[in-house]
Amino acid sequence: MKKISLYISAAIVALSMSSCDLDSLSMKEADTTNFPKTTEQINQTLAGVYQNLNEISKNPQESYLYWSLLASDDMLGGGGLNDKLMQACDLLCNYGTNMTENFWKARYQGINRANTLIEALENVEMEATAKAQALGEAKFLRAFYYYELASMYGRVPLNLTSTAPDNTTPPSAAEIWGQILQDLYEASTTMPAQRLTNGHVDKYAAEAMLGRAWLFYTGFYCNGEEIKDLTSTNYSPMTEVALPNGTTLTKKMVSDLIDDCVNNGKSAGYALVPDYRELWAYTNKYTVEDFPYTKGQNLKWAEDDNQANPESMFAIKFNKTASWNKGWGIGTCNGYALHFGVRGGQPYADTFPFGQGWGAGPVAPNLVNDWKVANPKNTDVREDASVKNVNDMPAYKHGGASWADFIQETDYYQMKLGPVACKTPVGSAYSKEYMEVFELAMYGLDGWLNDNYMQTGNIRDLVLIRYADVLLMQSELEENVAGMNEVHKRATGVANYYTSYSLADLQKERRWELAFEGTRWNDIRRWHIAAAALDKQTNQPIYTSGAESKNVAQNGGYTTRYNATAGFAKIPENQITLNHGMLQQNAGYTDASGEYNGWKE
Repeated sequence: MKKISLYISAAIVALSMSSCDLDSLSMKEADTTNFPKTTEQINQTLAGVYQNLNEISKNPQESYLYWSLLASDDMLGGGGLNDKLMQACDLLCNYGTNMTENFWKARYQGINRANTLIEALENVEMEATAKAQALGEAKFLRAFYYYELASMYGRVPLNLTSTAPDNTTPPSAAEIWGQILQDLYEASTTMPAQRLTNGHVDKYAAEAMLGRAWLFYTGFYCNGEEIKDLTSTNYSPMTEVALPNGTTLTKKMVSDLIDDCVNNGKSAGYALVPDYRELWAYTNKYTVEDFPYTKGQNLKWAEDDNQANPESMFAIKFNKTASWNKGWGIGTCNGYALHFGVRGGQPYADTFPFGQGWGAGPVAPNLVNDWKVANPKNTDVREDASVKNVNDMPAYKHGGASWADFIQETDYYQMKLGPVACKTPVGSAYSKEYMEVFELAMYGLDGWLNDNYMQTGNIRDLVLIRYADVLLMQSELEENVAGMNEVHKRATGVANYYTSYSLADLQKERRWELAFEGTRWNDIRRWHIAAAALDKQTNQPIYTSGAESKNVAQNGGYTTRYNATAGFAKIPENQITLNHGMLQQNAGYTDASGEYNGWKE
């Protein structure tokens, strides 16, 4: 018998922007012998599985998404002199003994919650369609949590029951990824064909995630499971995978489900938004006409006033309840936005419309250089919609202004992830000229549990899968240009730009379309081009505390670190100790060569 502590109220709050009147069911006496037993309790337990998405936002710097952004060839580490973790992520190094332990522990907490729900659903009487939906969601989330763990650490313990011991020997990558793919396939083929816009995943999200997991596993592990196999430049993806239940999943089966996602998902309401810029929060109605780049162009943010973004297939929801000492903690705000904001220490007027934060992830100049070669006439809107040159902000001060400690700063910020400010609307009770985040204007000044809006006011969705990604996966799996052309047309206005398929064109299209969304890292790993791509960051122009410098090699350089680690992070030492020797440290972290101790010029 295992005690259950799911923080039910917190989870449900985290899934809704509105306030909720919740049943005051006492969880103190609840365990797996008596909970969950009813449809209501199943829904509460499912909310607890989702809550784990928000749990990570308390410490986003330890998460897989954060690692995938900074480790890729499109971003550097950034942050201040004391933000060594940021720089360590970029350099494929470790800082400290347990750099990412909060992420490890939280994801296994989420997995255990999913396991509890999956077991309970076997014995609960509820309407068949609702039961299939709940089971599919639980399997999706378990697979997603394992996808992140296995992408970040490689071989990790595989626990599939709520009573599984914590100290187990990790299985092979084939077993782990087989289970991930099986969960996603079962979710894709059992959930009802309906689009959900309430923060829950649906059949089409499961199909999309299946495509993502399939492409990564069958590419990255196509040569074997040893470091030399993973870092080989040979790319010949698998076409079938053995699943734990004894069946075989084929490329054709995955492709068919991606086709269903594209075709029937579109019928259900998924679609590309008309203008690429309308995906990003700087086109919100309180900012759009004060930003010279977007002024007078009739742009409307896809999420204005809580509208459902038709392109968003899987996203983390946030709300006003974030606080350090009240309510459910700071995981109910978008902590990633704070980290990727313009490094503070200067007036909002000098960085408008971009809000401020810790300065993680300066855009790597090599990305900008590559983009300008591919887009010499600037006919592809995605470049200017994604990257801001700080030299276009005349009052911007390098170095983090008064903070004067910015490391790996470049002339470029990404425009997708960070906070977006707005001018205080006429008639507002807010006393400052600028609101730190536009959400204060859009969702009102009442109801916030914390008034440190710079840090806890970012509450827009964090979108993890877009419909555009699915179109590009369809082209890659089927080696045709239909999806690529649909995505490219929105960006350039040119129809049928591609007349024949090539992997090189697909790779470029994914890079331009999905820049700074967390997909690039596993893309370059699975295509076996990571070492070469990462090395282009070496000696790029940067600023160190405001002074011009170069992004010189640290800890042997990007290629050395990638070939030593295959891109995996260090497993937290505490977890190795707790597993009593059954868990081995990843290659590249068993000596001082993988430890980052601070920036060296």
